[in-house]
Amino acid sequence: MNSEKIRNLILCAMFAALTAVGAFIKIPIPYVPFTLQLTFVTLAGYILGAKNGMISVLIYIALGLIGIPVFTEGGGIGYVFKPTFGYIIGFALGAFVTGLIARKSSRPSYPRLLAAGFAGLVVVYVMGILYYYLISRFYLGSDVTVRSVLLYCFVLVVPGDIALTFVAALAAKRIIPVVAAHDVGRRKGDRAENE
Repeated sequence: MNSEKIRNLILCAMFAALTAVGAFIKIPIPYVPFTLQLTFVTLAGYILGAKNGMISVLIYIALGLIGIPVFTEGGGIGYVFKPTFGYIIGFALGAFVTGLIARKSSRPSYPRLLAAGFAGLVVVYVMGILYYYLISRFYLGSDVTVRSVLLYCFVLVVPGDIALTFVAALAAKRIIPVVAAHDVGRRKGDRAENE
């Protein structure tokens, strides 16, 4: 395995771990707790790009589904029947979309980062709200309404996630050049070694 693949694997594992940590930094509100998971998922897309950003979230999901308690309310295969699991699926797709848009440029501008982050946020919320409603209504037999789901799963939490998207974009604007400079230095060192 070459050094770039090892580096990408380490970064994917690191962001999977950060996403797990983000699950436990939360503000409890009814229905869907407000956590920092989205911040780390968005950063994974920004820094790792579409493919590796999504892989980092898929590692996180796999860890949770095999029973490691990395999700907000634990772990295990049965978690797929929890209404909030749609947000977790949305994290994987959101990281992909964020990375796809942000990394079209090797040094994305702040507006591009914001556009990418908000596109990923839309994906997360669409998946999360739809899954929440369907599981609550048809699997759990709850009398939840579209209005209550929109209130508790969107209106109450989206302002915080919007603020965190701005924070993630600011952080990424500073981190991406550092990672790029490190990559250039590593490639030069690899070339010098091979000569």
